[in-house]
Amino acid sequence: MARDEQLKERWQLVVEKLSNQFADGDPLDLDAIIYLIGVQELGQLDRTFKKDQKLDLMHIAICKLLAPYGYYELDFVDEDGWPHYKTLETLPHLKAGEQSVLMKEAIVNYFVETEYIN
Repeated sequence: MARDEQLKERWQLVVEKLSNQFADGDPLDLDAIIYLIGVQELGQLDRTFKKDQKLDLMHIAICKLLAPYGYYELDFVDEDGWPHYKTLETLPHLKAGEQSVLMKEAIVNYFVETEYIN
């Protein structure tokens, strides 16, 4: 199976499973999935977040997702349990479609590693 086709199938599986689990089957978009990963990485599942905290959660997720690509590294976790990352390499300038593919690939890899999908 071609790499692109495998990514497409795995992405659909991630969207389907997460949508069924968190959105009553309504398809979650890329941003919603990134947000869910941020909440998972923070580990504070039983609370609500303010708007700026939601953006911080998405940043945590993006850093976590792109760490295996060499862009970020976990620096420390603060006293409130929030992880902080340091930039190792500047992200390349990518077109919107290329950014989307990179993030989908990173998300699929994240859920394969966590054994949410195989």
